[in-house]
Amino acid sequence: QLESGGMKSFMKELKPGSLEDIIAGISLYRPGPMDFIPKYIKGKNDRSAITYDCPQMEPILGPTYGCIVYQEQVMQIVRDLAGYTMGRSDLVRRAMSKKKASVMEKERQNFVYGNEEEGVKGCVNNGLEERTANHIYDEMTDFAKYAFNKSHAAAYAVVSYQTAYLKYYYPLEFMAALMSSVMDNVTKFSEYILTCRQIMGIPILPPDINEGESGFSVSGNAIRYGLSAIKSVGKSVVDTIIADREAGGPFRSMEDFVGRMTHKEVNKRTLENFIKSGALDTLPGTRKQKIAVMPVLLESKARERKSVIEGQLSLFDIAGEEERDNFQITFPEVGEYTKEELLVFEKEILGVYISGHPLEDYKDVWQKTVTANASDFIVDEEAGGARVTDGARVVIGGLVAGKTVKTTRTNQLMAFITLEDLMGSVEVIIFPKDYEANRELFVEDAKLFIRGRVSIGDDPVGKLVLEQVVPFSKIPRELWIQFADKEQYVSREKELLETLKTSEGPDRVVIYLGKERAKKMLPASWNVDAAGVLVEELSRKLGEKNVKVVEKPLALQGKMH
Repeated sequence: QLESGGMKSFMKELKPGSLEDIIAGISLYRPGPMDFIPKYIKGKNDRSAITYDCPQMEPILGPTYGCIVYQEQVMQIVRDLAGYTMGRSDLVRRAMSKKKASVMEKERQNFVYGNEEEGVKGCVNNGLEERTANHIYDEMTDFAKYAFNKSHAAAYAVVSYQTAYLKYYYPLEFMAALMSSVMDNVTKFSEYILTCRQIMGIPILPPDINEGESGFSVSGNAIRYGLSAIKSVGKSVVDTIIADREAGGPFRSMEDFVGRMTHKEVNKRTLENFIKSGALDTLPGTRKQKIAVMPVLLESKARERKSVIEGQLSLFDIAGEEERDNFQITFPEVGEYTKEELLVFEKEILGVYISGHPLEDYKDVWQKTVTANASDFIVDEEAGGARVTDGARVVIGGLVAGKTVKTTRTNQLMAFITLEDLMGSVEVIIFPKDYEANRELFVEDAKLFIRGRVSIGDDPVGKLVLEQVVPFSKIPRELWIQFADKEQYVSREKELLETLKTSEGPDRVVIYLGKERAKKMLPASWNVDAAGVLVEELSRKLGEKNVKVVEKPLALQGKMH
């Protein structure tokens, strides 16, 4: 109720001092009643600015600083000013909210002049001026079209206050519970992970069979990924693991884990997903080593189980403990997967990146370039829409996570790609002309900035119609090289230029002199490829702190809003 950007701004301006203010804020932040927000805030801050159409209105509208905010206030007005019964006042409320013009006009006559046959005295007969009565009825009619039920708003306000309290005083427990509640919604879940990491400073730890619970749990000053959120791992598997862990203590090795789980729920696919997700990282061996020995280990344990079932003694049954150690699985010297491979596995098995993200190296330029992210495309039913509006032009950036190509009725190819950013994913529609012109860009894992038109339909997540695409590799960069002063630069200029000659590319080179606070951009003939080997070589010769690659935001065509 209170997490949208607009509502947050409103609450800061409102400065709620009581639950009543939160209830009113939730009721006012809607089409129609929003017009009363300035009047409400002014009345809250300056009680002398509040005016009432008649003295009878003060006890009704006093708590809301002279504004009609709730449906219940409409009901109380017709009762106190015109003598309506409780039941009849509710009929008026319903007629107004359903915009029944004929009923409303009839009730105007009853409200202003009364109806003796129906037992309504009316405002005029109660001493109120006809003009004032009509004005009050006009205000009620305009307001009731959008009026909110106070009892509903109060329930929302109490829950909002309780969750805000928990989030502020128990942030770890709150976010763990929140993420456990949306484990089947990757986009929402990704947004909460980013919130934890970047806004709340809460680390997200990978799943761990020796510590993790079924859902997300608190681990020190961090949150541990829930075991049940791992792909192809059911709750029954997790319950079995936790029960065995509590009964037999922590798992000591991969072999110990497989041995204790052999007769239970863990199969080859489950074990592989545990390894790739990092759930076995606290056990000896790298993920790559564990994957390498997994088939042999499973086969060995299967043979042991078969021997037990057939009543045969296994070699381990008659071997001493010292001899048994000789039969422990030995890991091959295969090292570990690359960072990129580890991230791919995490995304495949967990649905999100835990230990990092392929876009993290581009975070600064991504934030400077995009005007929307994946979470902005989610249609929030309570808020009445997505944070991006239908038809708006926005820029998003991310990885191509999937592509579907279709043939149109005119026998042309068009595509639908899934673009994944730090917050989730968005479907991008690419019509034939744009697909034909940029087909080579739309490959798996390609990093792209896309400008397009937002399309919000009946789906729970909006889409983007592509108008322009630019690969991350085209991001303008500058290579900044720092020297203590001009004298140092002159003494090392020849060596520097010799190094720069080894690289060719589109990126400008900027020399910065610390003492003089002066910068000099080298001619375009000295442009380089500001990445990889060149940057490593310069960092080695001049010091890492003196070499920096600065990425510039892309100037994509067209106005963004």
